[in-house]
Amino acid sequence: MALLDALRHRFGLRFKLGRSMREQHGCEASPSDTTAPDGVVFAHATEEVAEIVRLCAMHRVAVTAFGMFSSLERHVLGHVGGISIDLSEMDEVMTINAQDLTATVQAGVTREQLNAEVKDTGLFFPIDPGSKASLGGMAATRAGGTSAVRYGTMRENVLALTVVTAEGRIIRTARRAKKSSAGYDLTRIFVGSEGTLGIITEVTVRLYPRPDAIATAVCTFPDVRSAVDTVIQTIQTGVPLARAEFMDALALRAVNLHTDTLFTERPTLFLEFHGTPAGVAEQAEIVRDIAREHRGDDYDWADQPEARTRLWSARHTAFAACERLRPGWRTFTTDACVPLSRLAQCIEETIEDTRRSSLLCPLFGHVGDGHLLCLIIADPDNPAEMAEAERLNQRMMSRALRMEGTCTAEHGIGAQKVVLLTEEFDANAVHLMRQLKRAWDPLNILNPGKVIAVPE
Repeated sequence: MALLDALRHRFGLRFKLGRSMREQHGCEASPSDTTAPDGVVFAHATEEVAEIVRLCAMHRVAVTAFGMFSSLERHVLGHVGGISIDLSEMDEVMTINAQDLTATVQAGVTREQLNAEVKDTGLFFPIDPGSKASLGGMAATRAGGTSAVRYGTMRENVLALTVVTAEGRIIRTARRAKKSSAGYDLTRIFVGSEGTLGIITEVTVRLYPRPDAIATAVCTFPDVRSAVDTVIQTIQTGVPLARAEFMDALALRAVNLHTDTLFTERPTLFLEFHGTPAGVAEQAEIVRDIAREHRGDDYDWADQPEARTRLWSARHTAFAACERLRPGWRTFTTDACVPLSRLAQCIEETIEDTRRSSLLCPLFGHVGDGHLLCLIIADPDNPAEMAEAERLNQRMMSRALRMEGTCTAEHGIGAQKVVLLTEEFDANAVHLMRQLKRAWDPLNILNPGKVIAVPE
């Protein structure tokens, strides 16, 4: 109560205690093992975040950063109550350095907002996780997306961070130089730490010149392996794909039902090319020939914005479309990545596994970097179906690890995959991570219960 009184006195109407607001910031629609935070604070500046954390540390109360609630691994859902710091109103684009190809933003700025701000400079920020996510949250979860095959993930595109530590100290992890070998790479430690080592309040990111020409191609295949082999050969040939997305027949069926489109319901690639008009045309022709070698057909090509939007609509609406296959049911979203050479086998085994199940399991992914996602749809009121969904999810994760992959390519560990972390890394690596958490957050107040288990 002393902490709540202090926050109420300091932040006034920006400190919320209402039940609906608290549940929005800490519980799922039907919570079973989650707890709403005791209060929500809307911060406007880094100094305010530091002040809140210092107060929480003084009272030994948990604190969790909250952005757009677009994460999929229960990153911001509560286990012990505490205080939720909402960063969504920290939405200022602070500086744009067009000559240096960088921008510095507050954590609540979204990808769409940043791109609107830099549009007149001829630059853009390419990382697209497919949802309205904040850049602070994207950095915290090491997000990627459809363009990662060419531009990388947040790991490659964050130059520096401003972070509030568990003590309530403010640190800057790096300067704006393109490279540095000074000291430990604190930026890379905080990127992907999911709010467990510090709270990201400002992000400096790389920007890229907007390509002169963009073209999209969609091609169907008789089977999964033909589609994946087309992508592998394309990459080996040196064609700089900007996006390489895969959707299986069930995912395309969901999209057709959802959007009244007529996409062929077969394994399908959605490809995008960036560059000069001549370069894009050459890349597309090379890929057309490679696709033909692998029995690809229905090669649909578009270089005008309206036509490109039409072709990409299937991939952009895939998640919502698949959820509507069973309205009101629960969707488990898997997220795995394997070496490219093992991708076709991983997808084939996953599809065969799901076909033997009674559940609907559409599959798609960023195949250009070996990443696949499977949506497992189950009735939340049917214990047998929920158990089957969990079994399929665990089998897919185990399959990816067996193929020298990872249990999460871009969604993070959160609370869902804490156990899988100990399967992906050996005991010594996990021990070192746990030591880092204990050293940087000795009171275990920063987003406890996420990423790594820290025994009391």
